[in-house]
Amino acid sequence: MEEKTLIKYFRTLGLTVNRSTKARGHQGFYLKNRIDVSKNTPQERVVPTLLHEFAHYIHSQIEPDMPKTGGSFKILFGEENKIFTEELIKVTNFVDENSMFLKLYEHKDRLKNKIKDLEKIIKSEYPEFLRSKKFKEFDKYIRKSKARYLLKYDRVKLVERGFFKKTTTIYTIDNLEYDFPGMPRAFAAYIRLRSAQRRQSRVSAKISRYKKYYEKPAELFARLVEGIYIDREWTEALAPYTCEKFYDNLKRGSYRELADVINV
Repeated sequence: MEEKTLIKYFRTLGLTVNRSTKARGHQGFYLKNRIDVSKNTPQERVVPTLLHEFAHYIHSQIEPDMPKTGGSFKILFGEENKIFTEELIKVTNFVDENSMFLKLYEHKDRLKNKIKDLEKIIKSEYPEFLRSKKFKEFDKYIRKSKARYLLKYDRVKLVERGFFKKTTTIYTIDNLEYDFPGMPRAFAAYIRLRSAQRRQSRVSAKISRYKKYYEKPAELFARLVEGIYIDREWTEALAPYTCEKFYDNLKRGSYRELADVINV
């Protein structure tokens, strides 16, 4: 299937198709009878992206509130069944390797190891230290130190005003030993541990947010259509139950014009 043929067909359905935009930062985007495929999309990804966005268009025709709700398996396949999610996540991972969050999980593991290393440094001086409990010795020390601002931020700018002038000082996690030369090694490690925990929480939140996006029925359905185009046999092997339901509905006309595209 060629890009030009596909776009021409979409336009006969009243869809507006743009290939010269950046698609709101994505490879493709669908909204209100308009499909954008980014001009920066690699050529081998153009047709799969067009099909992905067309699947959203079809879905929105049979489930008008899909853009707001994320779609429903009940509408798409006639039933709610967790096997749809299980199988289509496999298809999604095949179609889009970004959906496996490999870099994010790698980053999370590095932070986890860093936290363990910092904990060892602290325990070398305070064997009873536990991350889950208050670090009393540290709390007593930090009250009198400007380093306390680094417990919430990796970099702070303090502006102090005197009678005749104001002074600005920048403190960072990286310069702890230079900015606070008298600070015990264990306390510096604890500040860095808190920093690593903040970053770990942000990475975990990002993974959760992306998972929620990828696991929407609308996205899983669109990637099923992509998968059938890219490698039909492998997609059927990954999602046998879902594909059976999909083809049955396709024959019955449940997916409207999508049948024409799939058959081609």
